[in-house]
Amino acid sequence: MAFSRYAVREAGTGTGDLHLSELIGALSHALDMTEGQPEGHSVRSCWIGMKVGEALGFDRAKLADLYYTLLLKDLGCSSNAARICALYLTDDISFKRNHKTISTGTNAVLRFVFSQTGVGHGLSERFRTLLHVVSNGHDIKRELFEARCHRGADIAARMRFSQAVQDGIRNLDEHWDGWGSPRQLQGDEIPEIAKIALLSQVADVFSFGQGSRENAISEVRSRSDTWFSPAIVDAFLEAQERPGFWASLKDPDLDERVQGLDPMQDSCVVDEDWLDDIAAAFADVVDAKSPFTADHSKRVALYADMIAEEMGLSQEHRRWLGRAALLHDIGKLSVSNRILDKPGKLDSGEWDAVKKHSFHSQRILERISVFRDIAPIAGAHHERLDGAGYPYGLRGDEICLETRILTVADVFDALSADRPYRTAMPMAQVLGILEKDIGTAFDGDCVNAMRAALGRMPEYWQAA
Repeated sequence: MAFSRYAVREAGTGTGDLHLSELIGALSHALDMTEGQPEGHSVRSCWIGMKVGEALGFDRAKLADLYYTLLLKDLGCSSNAARICALYLTDDISFKRNHKTISTGTNAVLRFVFSQTGVGHGLSERFRTLLHVVSNGHDIKRELFEARCHRGADIAARMRFSQAVQDGIRNLDEHWDGWGSPRQLQGDEIPEIAKIALLSQVADVFSFGQGSRENAISEVRSRSDTWFSPAIVDAFLEAQERPGFWASLKDPDLDERVQGLDPMQDSCVVDEDWLDDIAAAFADVVDAKSPFTADHSKRVALYADMIAEEMGLSQEHRRWLGRAALLHDIGKLSVSNRILDKPGKLDSGEWDAVKKHSFHSQRILERISVFRDIAPIAGAHHERLDGAGYPYGLRGDEICLETRILTVADVFDALSADRPYRTAMPMAQVLGILEKDIGTAFDGDCVNAMRAALGRMPEYWQAA
């Protein structure tokens, strides 16, 4: 089996002049999916927030911290998805999308809770859930936002972002009047870039997602001195009057325009090691979405590397493949935990949603120049040699060696880990299943390489 044309060209060629703004801007689209927001929400929020920062007279360094806080504000968004489903008996993605549109006031919050909780469940179960949510609302809110905000800040640290960016993400949901989450900070206790990020998020939701600039302006004004600092509201009102502010939000080239706003773009070129760190960090975002996928992507990367080494791929080639393995499931951020964590059989609509995740993985990775060649490999990791896979129904030689390696690594980990519908299988049973489907689902050389690699690791067999 020949190598993929992608790997031959890309492996070992380096990152070139990959700018951090291109990489993070593209990856922010994956965060939008988890939040249930229209595509480009984080990029539009970045445009809004940077214009507010300019109106406030921020210097170059502070604008740079604001820039990456805005793009990565939802970095911890996957960490509370499973908990939302469990607490509210609902779809986490629609819950998050609708939660961003709640008007201020207790009545609006209660209406939202009643409309979202336990829909589709029996009356008694819904009533018990509503009672629990209403009775423990404050603690639940703090728990959910604490998980999201602290996880996001921790991942930003692993991606080498400054303490200011970490603090901006950690304090995104704090409110000027002290009634935010998770720590109920007040006024100047809240970092200024966090205040701008929250306002920018609301402005985009109520303009792009909810219909008009007038909606956004009205909503921002109404939250002045409660959610938002009056000074930052004034800066937003000044910025939004400048020519091109609103029209740019609908510009099809907004991604490129936002990249140009990065004050540090000429000095923030990503090298190979930094690229590995960012890929690993986004793998953590994906794996945090479900308790059943903790460290899945990193294990798949390890197994893929073991197979590739056994098959004689070079170190550079294996490093390149490892990034595909780390990011192969990034499209799962588009799938509700109500589906991912379902203990029973999926219905046809749910199964269709799951099957789209590999397509979404490919779309996201194609946005990034340095990941463009791994995108088809990640997108095809559920294809089968007999053509019965998804999303494209590829067969035989249409599936390159790197994808075959990734498929075996992915299935090996899936079978050997706990899932909502079954417990983990013993190693011997997992290998037996892989070997039974050689030639139909799996490449025999890849399966044999997996067995050989495991054979040099006695601890696996002791646990089998």
